[in-house]
Amino acid sequence: MHIHILGICGTFMGGLAVIARQLGYEVSGSDQNVYPPMSTQLEEQGIRLIEGYRAENLDCKPDLVIIGNAMSRGNPEVEAVLNKGLKYVSGPQWLAEHVLQDKWVLGVAGTHGKTTTTSMLSWILEHQGFNPGFLIGGIPLNFGISARLGSSDFFVIEADEYDSAFFDKRSKFVHYRPRTAILNNLEYDHADIFPDLDAIKKQFHHLVRTVPSEGLIISPESDANINDVLAMGCWTPVAKTSIDGDAQWNAKLIKADGSQFSVLFENNDQGCVDWSLTGLHNVYNALSAIAAAKHVGIMPADAIKALGQFKNVKRRMEVIAKINDVTLYDDFAHHPTAIQMTLDGLRKQVGQERIIAIVEPRSNTMRLGVHTKTLAESLGNADLAIIYQPQNMDWDLSELKKYAGNIEICQSLDGIIAKLKFEARYGGHFVLMSNGSFGGIYQRLQEAL
Repeated sequence: MHIHILGICGTFMGGLAVIARQLGYEVSGSDQNVYPPMSTQLEEQGIRLIEGYRAENLDCKPDLVIIGNAMSRGNPEVEAVLNKGLKYVSGPQWLAEHVLQDKWVLGVAGTHGKTTTTSMLSWILEHQGFNPGFLIGGIPLNFGISARLGSSDFFVIEADEYDSAFFDKRSKFVHYRPRTAILNNLEYDHADIFPDLDAIKKQFHHLVRTVPSEGLIISPESDANINDVLAMGCWTPVAKTSIDGDAQWNAKLIKADGSQFSVLFENNDQGCVDWSLTGLHNVYNALSAIAAAKHVGIMPADAIKALGQFKNVKRRMEVIAKINDVTLYDDFAHHPTAIQMTLDGLRKQVGQERIIAIVEPRSNTMRLGVHTKTLAESLGNADLAIIYQPQNMDWDLSELKKYAGNIEICQSLDGIIAKLKFEARYGGHFVLMSNGSFGGIYQRLQEAL
């Protein structure tokens, strides 16, 4: 059977392609503006990648076309699928019907931390010999691949609230029907498809409706929006998490940057996580992963031991170079809260050393200017924040300077590189924050430095 995937280089669709290949299908796909790490992963898996969307890409007459949610009517390849009467389906529906149907699904949802928490949980299960299947919106360094079929009854999946396809506007996670569901947090995001926060809460409520009464939901005690969702109706036991609080699962910080903390379950000490990650967001991610692992029978002490060997995910505060006195990081930043928590963790780790944040506001929500004030405030831990404003930006980023004095706007990559080359003489931590390719600045900046 030949499956052709439209939008194959998206993190979800690329992982789905890998799983389809492991199931024995012939897999091809098309996309545009492709870039690593997903394009590299597909090549390594022997999956044929066609750059650009054209009707003739379907001349191979695939048995099934899986259409990614980035595709819309008017796309020449989408139109060809419809005009030729080819069989098509959304990625989440295909995954639910062909992979998840007989699995114990562990789903990780939330505005932030989905990729990292899914990676942590997958690694804990792997460390304990479960050999889980997984599909992750990034490449965990412990595995070197974003998805696999696995050989066990367990499948760990990043449960995204974004819509499924142009013909299926339900959130992806509604298809997955998890037995163990982590609800990490909930904020307003995806302004291109959700009119307001209440619309997202409704989708999360739809997810809660699918979790069985013998399952488990894990969520932070202090997240008011998640609590609102659960108040809409919940038929499943809920395990709460906290930091220096009194929830069922509680972390007591040993180091303020989150790199070392003890784990308590019902006030009983389970052990100490000592790892290379920083930030309170990662402490919450770890607690959720440990709680979910316990639900499938893994003792907290064993989960804690596994997290001590967790290597994080590509593009999550990944150190990509150390040049003279500059440490260069690649961080997949998509929302002001994620930026704030990441920089807070770094600040607590490096003390008074200089931090420069270089931000490409690339997510749809940030491009629409929804988070103007919060974006400016999220950069407070940086000594200098350089924001890239490309020509096709929907709003004037200079508005950010009303709310913070450490911000500079730059309209070219050459300008950013020149500025950073000057700043490099003083050393420090340069954090490149984008959920895209950032115009290839990563390699260019390393060469300039």
